[in-house]
Amino acid sequence: MQVKDLITFYINDSSKTLDVTFRLETDGDDEIRNDSILIETVDEFGYEFLNESDYDDYDDEDDLFDSYYDEDNHSPIDEDEVISFLNEYYMINQKKLPSVEPF
Repeated sequence: MQVKDLITFYINDSSKTLDVTFRLETDGDDEIRNDSILIETVDEFGYEFLNESDYDDYDDEDDLFDSYYDEDNHSPIDEDEVISFLNEYYMINQKKLPSVEPF
C-alpha cells in the first residue's frame, strides 16, 4: 500500500491539519482518497512541513498564503516528504486509510 500520486496537499491553518488528496498504487486513475491529518500527528512522526517560525514572519493571512504558493502555484513543502509521511502513517494506522471515492 504505497501512495502513487499526491494530487493536492496543503496545511489548513484554521483546523491545524494537513489536508491531502492522493491515490494508492492499487487505485485507478478515476479514483481518489481524501484525508485531513492533525499537524500534531505529523509532528509526532518527526515531519515538520511548516515550522512555527514560518507563522511569525507574516503579518496577515494573505502574506502567509502567498508564501505557500509562488507565481507558478507550487508549494514550498516537499511533495516527496508528504508522500513519505503518508506511506509511514498509513502503514502504522491502516484502519485510518480513507476509502476510495470517484474522481
